[in-house]
Amino acid sequence: MTAVFLDYDRAALDAQFDNRAKVPSFQRHFDAWAADGARARALPGARAGVRYGVGERETLNLFPAGAGAPVLVFIHGGYWMSMTAAASDFVALGLVPHGIAVVNVEYALMPGVRMDTIVAQCRAAVGWTLTHAASFGADPERVWVAGHSAGGHLTAAVAATDWAALAGVPPGRRPRGGFAISGLHDLEPIRLCYLNDTLAMDAAEASRNAPLRMPPPSDGDWTLMVGGAEGPEYLRQSVALGAAWGSDARRRVRVEVLAGADHFGIIGPLGDCGSARIRRIAAAMLGSVR
Repeated sequence: MTAVFLDYDRAALDAQFDNRAKVPSFQRHFDAWAADGARARALPGARAGVRYGVGERETLNLFPAGAGAPVLVFIHGGYWMSMTAAASDFVALGLVPHGIAVVNVEYALMPGVRMDTIVAQCRAAVGWTLTHAASFGADPERVWVAGHSAGGHLTAAVAATDWAALAGVPPGRRPRGGFAISGLHDLEPIRLCYLNDTLAMDAAEASRNAPLRMPPPSDGDWTLMVGGAEGPEYLRQSVALGAAWGSDARRRVRVEVLAGADHFGIIGPLGDCGSARIRRIAAAMLGSVR
């Protein structure tokens, strides 16, 4: 047995990231998300396939919530290689009743593109929202970001964006904050485990796209959520990013460990407008719970 990362040999490291093995009921979660996503797409004013770029998968699903609503830009998971925005449309069922619009991001998948492209696409999608929120009745000054798993990684990468350098975004406009849920913030163990058989990242790509090696956001309210039942490597990565970024007078970064939550169960409550988890997010975005 030879350690490949920290004290993990290859088999033990693989096990840290094999969420379907850790949560045998994963298909039940996927089926529920699909059914609730279909209900979300029937909400008044919902639109699918709105373009934020010219690439085939550079589209958004929009769920308006009335004039002046804050917006949550949501980024789906799937280890950067699977799933689509439709799998996360259910989040609109939780937030639209609170008067919060949802923008659900589609992005290209690896290994067809590199991680650099995916990070750039998610930044562009949030930039599009900051620029165009008023076009669907929302408030461009109250844009937040969230994502799950790979989407948690991409949320943190968005948080670290230099918005002044991103073309087309109005000066001074940036997200208010966000929620990186079950995020993967250190990509070196990903490069060394079974996932890289598909992702094919080299060390440089893993390093430059790891939030742990990115500068902290200049400001905003950023929460790193992780389930207490997700395993030690998921916990380590959120705790490490929280420590690396820290908080100051303009930036608040906190880690929240959700007791008993596994990798898939952690986001199910986001489709329930009455759940404690969605009310927690709504409270941050609205300043009070409806």
